[in-house]
Amino acid sequence: MTILVFALVGSVAQFIDGSIGMGFGLTSSTLLLSLGVGAAAASAAVHFAEIPITLASGFSHWHRDNIDYKILRNLALPGGVGALLGATFLSSIDFSNAKVFVSTLLFLLGFLLIYRNLWPSITDQNIVEVKSPFFIPTLGFAAGFVDASGGGGWGPVVTPTLMATSSIETRKIIGTVSASEFVVSTAASIGFLLNISRFDVEWQVVAGMALGGTLVAPFAAKLVRILPKRQLSLIVGIGIIVINAIRIVTA
Repeated sequence: MTILVFALVGSVAQFIDGSIGMGFGLTSSTLLLSLGVGAAAASAAVHFAEIPITLASGFSHWHRDNIDYKILRNLALPGGVGALLGATFLSSIDFSNAKVFVSTLLFLLGFLLIYRNLWPSITDQNIVEVKSPFFIPTLGFAAGFVDASGGGGWGPVVTPTLMATSSIETRKIIGTVSASEFVVSTAASIGFLLNISRFDVEWQVVAGMALGGTLVAPFAAKLVRILPKRQLSLIVGIGIIVINAIRIVTA
């Protein structure tokens, strides 16, 4: 497969992510697995490609004062540790088990994606404010581990949880989660690099996805206001669920 195919994967994933606010990792990992890329190689490619994308996103939110720096520290650092361990874990299990494990995680996260966008009134409101100093670091660590070991999931796990358990304004949550994802992606990439002898990274996949995602990002940002968010989320979520369900059954 040529770099143009993976550029298309990155373009589709970033189009979805920019349109509904999450889903780059979920979509791109699902598409890469469907194209025959190995589980560890797919997750590694996704996180390598996300580094420049999340850096640009974090800078944009910083420029617009959309970041809560206290939450950023408590979320990003544990998230990075979890991502490093998640990448190491995924690199350590054999191919057949990795395929089933990653597909199962993506399958479940597909339901979370649908829930998050179809019933925003439930997840956007402050259900119960959690003030424990250990809550956000624990959330960051768990989400980072899931994100790296499953090829995606940082946004769908962290964003709705913070919205439901804190009084932080929505724009600050989205900006902080987006900025912290740069640390998570970088840590996951380091984890994969430390274990690179255990699997093959196809750098044309990384280059293609980064190129496609970067080119589409400005257009996706403009389309977010006119696209039917809930309907698009439903289609994407169902697609992720169906594709990974098939992969689980055939495995």
